[in-house]
Amino acid sequence: MERMSGPYAIRGAVSLPEAELQWRFSRSSGPGGQHVNTTDSQVELRFDLAATRALPEVWRERALDRLAGRLHGGVLVVYASEHRSQWRNRETAARRMAALLAEATAPPPPERRARRTPRGVVERRLRAKHHRADVKRGRGRRGDWE
Repeated sequence: MERMSGPYAIRGAVSLPEAELQWRFSRSSGPGGQHVNTTDSQVELRFDLAATRALPEVWRERALDRLAGRLHGGVLVVYASEHRSQWRNRETAARRMAALLAEATAPPPPERRARRTPRGVVERRLRAKHHRADVKRGRGRRGDWE
């Protein structure tokens, strides 16, 4: 069997370890031509995130925390069935897995530091409020035209 076009980089020099990936194939729904009922084109890719040593410990803990809702017993599962070809579905699943792990292992954004609101912003807001109040105040009364 041909090798995948990987390795699929997660971030930097860290990539998906092919030895730790588990592949399963099944019949996919949707169009497929005459041999649709005989081809296992849907791909299920499994990666044991809890037991891996391929990721740095800090990344692994961060990913376990962020992907907790997607994990089944510490295992991250990705499905792909949008293509007719099993090969293309394998590529899609591997890319999707790498993207998920890249997003989950990214460092947290810097904390937001509170700043004072500029005086001009406050003045414009208050001026707009007074103008709006004047417009509404002018609507309610009947004028001298009666």
